[in-house]
Amino acid sequence: MLGLGLAVGPAAPAATTPNTNLLLLSSNKQIQTNFCSSSSFLTSCSVRNAHLLHSSCRTIKAMAAEETFTVPTHMTPNLLPPDILISALGFSNVMFSYEFFVLCFNRVFICLFACLCYLGNRLALISLSDKKDLAFLGNGLQDLGYKIVSTGGTASALESAGLSVTKVEQITSFPEMLDGRVKTLHPNVHGGILARRDQKHHMEALSKHGIGTFDVVVVNLYPFYEKVTSTGGIEFEDGVENIDIGGPAMIRAAAKNHKDVLVVVDSEDYPALLEYLKGDKVDQQFRRKLAWKAFQHVASYDSAVSEWLWKQTTEDKFPPSLTVPILLKSPLRYGENPHQRAAFYVDKSLSEVNAGGIATAIQHHGKEMSYNNYLDADAAWNCVSEFRNPTCVVVKHTNPCGVASRDDILEAYRLAVKADPVSAFGGIVAFNIEVDEALAKEIREFRSPTDGETRMFYEIVVAPKYTKKGLEILRGKSKTLRILEAIKNEKGKLSLRQVGGGWLAQDSDDLTPQDIQFKVVTRKAPQESELGDAEFAWLCVKHVKSNAIVIAKNNCMLGMGSGQPNRLESLRIALKKAGEEVKGAALASDAFFPFAWKDAVEEACESGVSVIAEPGGSIRDGDAIDCCNKYGVSLLFTNVRHFRH
Repeated sequence: MLGLGLAVGPAAPAATTPNTNLLLLSSNKQIQTNFCSSSSFLTSCSVRNAHLLHSSCRTIKAMAAEETFTVPTHMTPNLLPPDILISALGFSNVMFSYEFFVLCFNRVFICLFACLCYLGNRLALISLSDKKDLAFLGNGLQDLGYKIVSTGGTASALESAGLSVTKVEQITSFPEMLDGRVKTLHPNVHGGILARRDQKHHMEALSKHGIGTFDVVVVNLYPFYEKVTSTGGIEFEDGVENIDIGGPAMIRAAAKNHKDVLVVVDSEDYPALLEYLKGDKVDQQFRRKLAWKAFQHVASYDSAVSEWLWKQTTEDKFPPSLTVPILLKSPLRYGENPHQRAAFYVDKSLSEVNAGGIATAIQHHGKEMSYNNYLDADAAWNCVSEFRNPTCVVVKHTNPCGVASRDDILEAYRLAVKADPVSAFGGIVAFNIEVDEALAKEIREFRSPTDGETRMFYEIVVAPKYTKKGLEILRGKSKTLRILEAIKNEKGKLSLRQVGGGWLAQDSDDLTPQDIQFKVVTRKAPQESELGDAEFAWLCVKHVKSNAIVIAKNNCMLGMGSGQPNRLESLRIALKKAGEEVKGAALASDAFFPFAWKDAVEEACESGVSVIAEPGGSIRDGDAIDCCNKYGVSLLFTNVRHFRH
């Protein structure tokens, strides 16, 4: 550890012949300065430390050449005597006046001494908006011999924790300016981060310009994401002011130079960082992982800024370029099949904040969710959330196989299971109201309608909330039963789907019966109850895979046919499941019927349905109308198709 040597002696006589370094400070005092380009002291310093002294000397010389100061009399007793010679700086024949000491110590030497205290020590730069575990980090670094350079509020927090801190302006010799927009955007900061230690010319450049090096950079960013998604929103100007500039610049610089600089953006990595610093091994994989995380952190941040600015600019949902930030929530045991690896990510787009959905559901109990569990739970939750009345939906392989709405939710549950008890076994059951003690008991004890003995088994139960007792009872049904608490999806979301080499984007299908008109196109108009059944069936068929047919009556699904290459086969499957209950029921199709006579429309009429709801739009719509008129069936055109692939 090198120190600063001070030599005290008599004042040197004034020079008889002025030179270029003679400075007239006032009418009665003068100073001779003869700066040396090098000295034994500087030569003995390391490159890293010597350049700090050289830099300070250059600063003093520049100030001495350009400025004149007058010192108030009351300040002079506190100053060093004018005959102090600071030989360690490489000066010869130097006589300092009171004025010059004010100038140097107040404006330069403070920075010089701050720099000298780092001789032989490693430097860590810390600048945080989120100061979680800051004291833990600071103490850990200080115990390992690191000197800490910090900014603004972070420096104050470290000092409050009893840690020694040098403020960044002491390194840059430049104050924070432009309301904090410029603090760390300075060569003394970025040069010290970006310089490659194995490149001689990099280190020579640092020495030439008086720049030190940083070994650790710990930075996180202004809380832009939180600010622009806060309740009540934020003014545009305030949003812009919360866009971090200096932080991303430091993070990217450190991540780029990760071979020499450790960069940390997440407080969860503080323990690993300190453990790594305690060791002697150089682990480039550890450094690369931190660098990856840093770039990913900045990329997600920038995507939020981009998304926000686009929405402030236009109402168009489809920008020319789109970045979707997703965050790993959990690795999965496997994908759709055991030989496929898988993971689950949460969409961190601004549009998804507090927007509901199965991705943000709370799991209260059961085994970890699987890939297929997420798909099925999503399908069940999206379906049940669309119904206004108390409703139960049972899903198997993303298709609703049972749906029922009743004021009595227990009855709705039984009817939903009864629609297809074979498919319901091992499925997902969803409710759009709270699960209380009575409903929980019914779920736990209900026997399969197929034999009246076998308890129904489910993979998942999902609902908007649970009573304490209801949750306790459900937990007792099975150790593996997954119990999810979810929030209803908001309307108007952007729906994304991957295809090979690209993505499809579309508006979510948010239309409900209340949003459309069911137009009667036959001689027979439906009765009020029949229209209600048609609306219910139409809302159900929206969630069934195409080609889709749903038969329903009294707000209860009786049968459905899904995923068939032709609509006739889907109809026959739905009719088989509905059985004799099809008489007087409503039928809904997700798309128009291409043929009517001796095809789906005529078979549906012959089965006894009382009303059919379909989009219309076929060149043979006239045949469908004529067929329904022949059999006395009401036909409703919705002008809305509900394909689901």
